[in-house]
Amino acid sequence: MELLENLKWRYAAKAMNKNVVPEDKVNNILESISLAPTSSGLQPFEVLVIKNQELKDRIREISWNQSVVSDCSHLLVFAAWDTYTEDRINRMFDLVNEVRGFKNEGWEAYRQKLLAFYPKQDPENNFNHAAKQAYIAFANAMVAAAFEKVDSTPLEGFDPKALDEILDLKEKGLRSCVMLTLGYRDADNDWLVNLKKVRKPKDELVTVID
Repeated sequence: MELLENLKWRYAAKAMNKNVVPEDKVNNILESISLAPTSSGLQPFEVLVIKNQELKDRIREISWNQSVVSDCSHLLVFAAWDTYTEDRINRMFDLVNEVRGFKNEGWEAYRQKLLAFYPKQDPENNFNHAAKQAYIAFANAMVAAAFEKVDSTPLEGFDPKALDEILDLKEKGLRSCVMLTLGYRDADNDWLVNLKKVRKPKDELVTVID
């Protein structure tokens, strides 16, 4: 299966060669993010696509000086909603009605259920829930990148508060949760590139319950 072969090919690149990823490949990866499932279909996050070199250099400084941050072609920052609000919930439900062209009684009842629940919850709990949804889309992006034969590096090693300030995320009601670099591996300078991929045996990972 081509997808599995590409997933075996991928790894978390530790050095990138600064070559630019074609925009059609990047757009396919972004589309995979858009198509990811999320709780109640709310898509409670945004993705910032950073190509500006000066900005990537600044972000590298608060990302443990990881070279892939500045040497990648595109840096994706996944930023989750800082909390769920009535406006945000209503906007997504209204969008569903607009796209589908009708209102459904059960769907509207579900809207009211969410409106009665999320806005009353602790904002930190809401953010954590939203961040989990962002991670689902984040996983889609890594798989799509592998399918496109684009290297990627998942990154949690950064100062989220500093990143939020650099990108003015607080003003947008967002908080950064994870980043993904897109680019091409620098095989001559990447210590990880030729090492075998190691995963635990499937019988330790998977339990089948008949």
